[in-house]
Amino acid sequence: MNFPGTSMKRVFITGASSGIGAALAQRYAEQGAMLGLVARRQPLLEELRARLPHPERHRIYALDVTDHAALAAAAQDFIAAAGGADVVIANAGISQGTLTEYAEDLAAFERILATNVSATVATFGPFIAAMKAQSQAGSRACRLVGIGSVAGIRGLPGAEAYSASKAAVISYCESLRVELRASGIKVVTIAPGYIDTPMTQVNSYPMPFLMAVERFAAQAVAAIDAGVSYRVIPWQMGVVAKLLRMLPNPLYDFAFSKAPHKKRQAQA
Repeated sequence: MNFPGTSMKRVFITGASSGIGAALAQRYAEQGAMLGLVARRQPLLEELRARLPHPERHRIYALDVTDHAALAAAAQDFIAAAGGADVVIANAGISQGTLTEYAEDLAAFERILATNVSATVATFGPFIAAMKAQSQAGSRACRLVGIGSVAGIRGLPGAEAYSASKAAVISYCESLRVELRASGIKVVTIAPGYIDTPMTQVNSYPMPFLMAVERFAAQAVAAIDAGVSYRVIPWQMGVVAKLLRMLPNPLYDFAFSKAPHKKRQAQA
């Protein structure tokens, strides 16, 4: 899909240094996009930019997305340099096993919610005014993209913070989608299943329908371009998620009470 009025998409991605973020950056760069790439680790951002097509076209921002002032400054710099933004992907996210009964896990809860939820809001906020102006001018198609997870569809044992954070992202994006409907800005929620990235490579349990990150990125970009409201990738996990959502609580609780847990920090 070519966005109206331009041959070059302008795409801002958080969590861009590895995994899903880096794969999305590669995909968009291959399509000729100008990218704003955000992550904490500057050396990895520099390595990523160097291997992308047209590296001179892309801007990197080494920052922690929980630093909302730095994130807003990066957004404003990208808008000024690119003349706006067409796609903003709030991809930055962290995962860790958490159990409420352990007081020391409270800090992990707060860190996960700050990175996965609050930073999504902080990522989108600085772009909305510019996107509204673009949309009203009728020359640009605009997308705000939240990265949820199938873990946000039903709570997983041992992943209390991560499941809660991704459920919040899904509900937040739904609220924002309805709120911005009249503006012409489309809000897209992508819910990955198991994708082969550094985040999942530490898992010691079976991961059904594990998908290569490059294949995920291709399908995600297609969904974003189409402006779908919600998409689970891969589709097989979407079917599983729907079935799990339909299960009565007693059956779900029985089936998942002994599910494997992601390691807590104390176990790592």
